Amino acid sequence: MSLLVIVIALALIFDFINGFHDAANSIATIVSTKVLTPFQAVLWAAFFNCVAFLIFKDHAVANTIGKTVYSDFISLPVICSGLIAAIIWNLLTWWYGIPSSSSHTLIGGFAGAAIAYAFISKGMMPIGEIIDSSKVGKTLAFILLAPIIGMLISIFFTLIFIQNRTWLKVSILSAFAVVLYFLFIGFQENKLNENISKFFKVDKYTYAIDIKHDTTQVHKLEKAQKKVAECAPFLSNYEYQGANKVVEDIANHVDLKDITISKLGDKLNLFFKIDQIKNKAKLDTTFKHEYKATQNIIDSLKPITKKYFELGPEGMVAAMNAKYAISPDNKKDFEKAMKIDIKADLKKELEKADNKIVRWGLVSALLLFVLMFIYNEKVKEPTAKRTSNMFKRSQLLSSAAFSIGHGGNDAQKVMGIIAAALVANGSIVDIKSMPDWVPISCYLAIGIGTLSGGWKIVKTMGTKITKVTPLEGVCAETAGATTLFVTEQMGIPVSTTHTITGAIIGVGATKGVGAVKWGVTISLLWAWILTIPISAILGGLIYWIFSLFS
Repeated sequence: MSLLVIVIALALIFDFINGFHDAANSIATIVSTKVLTPFQAVLWAAFFNCVAFLIFKDHAVANTIGKTVYSDFISLPVICSGLIAAIIWNLLTWWYGIPSSSSHTLIGGFAGAAIAYAFISKGMMPIGEIIDSSKVGKTLAFILLAPIIGMLISIFFTLIFIQNRTWLKVSILSAFAVVLYFLFIGFQENKLNENISKFFKVDKYTYAIDIKHDTTQVHKLEKAQKKVAECAPFLSNYEYQGANKVVEDIANHVDLKDITISKLGDKLNLFFKIDQIKNKAKLDTTFKHEYKATQNIIDSLKPITKKYFELGPEGMVAAMNAKYAISPDNKKDFEKAMKIDIKADLKKELEKADNKIVRWGLVSALLLFVLMFIYNEKVKEPTAKRTSNMFKRSQLLSSAAFSIGHGGNDAQKVMGIIAAALVANGSIVDIKSMPDWVPISCYLAIGIGTLSGGWKIVKTMGTKITKVTPLEGVCAETAGATTLFVTEQMGIPVSTTHTITGAIIGVGATKGVGAVKWGVTISLLWAWILTIPISAILGGLIYWIFSLFS
């Protein structure tokens, strides 16, 4: 337990460092354009970092980070080593004013420590069996794609905003709002299908077959996939009928008995802390007997879960107690642990996919721009001063949106690490079962970190790449926020640093190639490329040092 506490503390320290390391991303343009003072800007950014907690419920990025490494190679020492490596690299880059990616630092450290653990404990083996190459591949691809997307969107916004023909500008922005609306509807539908697949454990059975080569799971996988297919027609009604109606339709037409029994088995595992004991046995052979004995108890009780619908909740618990006497002190806890409401669990999974707040927030922001342009250019007589003031006020909106995107993206990365540690410790069944205190503490840590500022990087982001006007600041921040919201919906852990840098380059490029200081940009690119391998090497070395003392 002491190592788990250390891991959680290190994760929150990393989150805090991430906050002040990446504070510049949220406030560089708004400070450089003198819309807010540095102190006002960090307060503004920190507040909206925390607001992200109320908006993002699915935690898709956290799930990606937590599952970067396959579960067999996740242990508390591995996570601890990865975090220490990430903290070291983050502090070094902050000290030298290099806006590197905290996201990729964390991924690199985590993966490097896991690879070292696998090689030390099992010898040389394919890296593809240690880390999920598809998740890492997406992350690596977006090292380049995130800034490019941010740059292209910022160029689009800049060219539209400087357009003199008001109605053309308004028409294009309105059309873009419609495109974003339907894009996010598509994300919601994909996420609903993904979450229902996880609910029926399709990913778990696929992992067992592909990685563990456990062919006994084939039948379970086929049954799970069939259930998912049966649910599909009802999921398409989610947007119009809501979660309650969809859950009722699924419960009335799809047999949920098998998944109920399977989840009762998960509850048994959690109550007896089998995963925690298993991980202890990996590190210390003296726990092997306890692991075997506990597994035997669970194996003797699991057949009784199949009688749940015959005996009812109380009868099942009584039958289990007759098979294996639960101590009086633990009896109430056991009864509570074995309660299940499969429809409530299903509803919770479906609601995680809902992106109405993000979708309508983006659309509303664009429509607000439309109204401002109409008011300032058609209702009022347009003047340079009025236009400048409009964009200065608009920067409050765009920087708030980017700060929400930053909080929603970066805080989730630490959530994924803490959740992986809780799974490794046997405290929760899987990452999606993380308790509420995890996201709350992560959002608070990144918000407090942002309050601490990061003035060295502010200077690089706000002035060294290109000089930014209020109009360009609005375009860069809106482009960055849009990119972060889109990638969050896709579950891709992108770097807010890369995203806003690309957006700032985009607004600079609209003034001509010479307006961008490409020497600074190339230096940043090298820092981005080197972050994952250096963090991975650091994580591996730190785990190797850990192994010498274990």
